[in-house]
Amino acid sequence: METLDTDVTIIGAGPVGLCLARALSSAGLDITVVDRQARSALSTPAFDGREIGLTHRSRAHMQQLGLWQRLAAEDVSPLRDMQVLNGDSLQSMHVSHRGSGRDQLGYLVSNQGIRAAAFAAVGEADDIRLLDSARVTDVDSDADCARVRLEGGRELVSKLLVAADSRFSETRRAFGIGTRMFDVGRSMLVCRVTHDIPHHDIAWEWFGVGQTLARLPLGSAQPLGHRSSLVLTLPAREMRGIQALDEEAFAREMERRSGGRLGAIHSVSERHVYPLVTTYPRRFSGDRFALIGDAAVGMHPVTAHGFNFGLMSVQTLAREILQATAAGTDIAAPERLARYDREHRRATLPLYLATRGIVGLYTDDRRPVLRAALLRVGDGLVPFKRLLVASLTDDGTRLPRAALRPAPRGGA
Repeated sequence: METLDTDVTIIGAGPVGLCLARALSSAGLDITVVDRQARSALSTPAFDGREIGLTHRSRAHMQQLGLWQRLAAEDVSPLRDMQVLNGDSLQSMHVSHRGSGRDQLGYLVSNQGIRAAAFAAVGEADDIRLLDSARVTDVDSDADCARVRLEGGRELVSKLLVAADSRFSETRRAFGIGTRMFDVGRSMLVCRVTHDIPHHDIAWEWFGVGQTLARLPLGSAQPLGHRSSLVLTLPAREMRGIQALDEEAFAREMERRSGGRLGAIHSVSERHVYPLVTTYPRRFSGDRFALIGDAAVGMHPVTAHGFNFGLMSVQTLAREILQATAAGTDIAAPERLARYDREHRRATLPLYLATRGIVGLYTDDRRPVLRAALLRVGDGLVPFKRLLVASLTDDGTRLPRAALRPAPRGGA
């Protein structure tokens, strides 16, 4: 058996795994990233339909890592405000950038663009080894080291093993870490469309009866304001019928399902469907082992925080590793991994629970009266709105807990 000794092994060459590798680069560490995909698929990722909502803090972090500068202009769109709509009611909850000190809540960025930028940034580093087309067969760790066994007989022995292999992480399961999994029981279809009525850089999420439909504004389209990403959530059985429609029939169906809010619709991309499941593990670390990205927190897309939480996990874990490296101490010392666990939980759990509660209420068609009543006062759900606005517009220089202070008159 061939054995490769390395300081840090990262399983998963998605954006979060690559960002951690880039954050640790140039610190004197030997870093190995393992992924089952071929290098060609990682370097030139295919369009997957997903538009990622990014906070100002995430933008700053991506700039530090050398990713933001690599994004094409057409891959980045401003996200000015957000709205939550309920059924056929005219009531809505408006989440505004006003009062945040920012011109917009955040940014919408193509996931395809982020993946390509992350791969390019990592490709510049001589201390990062990428093992592509590599399938993991077994993992384990103890107080001395972590071991990853690959198909074909190679074994990686490292001081720290990091799992960044999706919310359905096989690595997390192999370590026996229990996960709170909330299966919404629905599938999510994403695609790009053009439409007659301009979006004004405002995203909305419409919780209708039997469906959820989101419109994410893509501001780089010509003419500006008339291209968006549509996100349709339906039970899996109904979604199969939608997938079977040709482009013309699909466009007419989206016009009907959007209630005319977009005017005439034209499909401009292929459609992709994903299961809608949120996850939150009971712990984020173990003996020489840590979870980051979706392997740590798998968020519902309604608050646009999945990749933002992933970057936060990179920042928090990288800080512990780099401090240990600078001090000449163990990068996987139990107290350091425990501190990462506590800090990332404290940073993510409040919004995860609040989001799950909101989604649970607004996807329950059995309680339309309660849903309508909440939206009547929902625009005054100040703690949640302020938490959401502050988490979107914070650039990392302000304390997150400021979002929980009493709101000034008028709310967020």
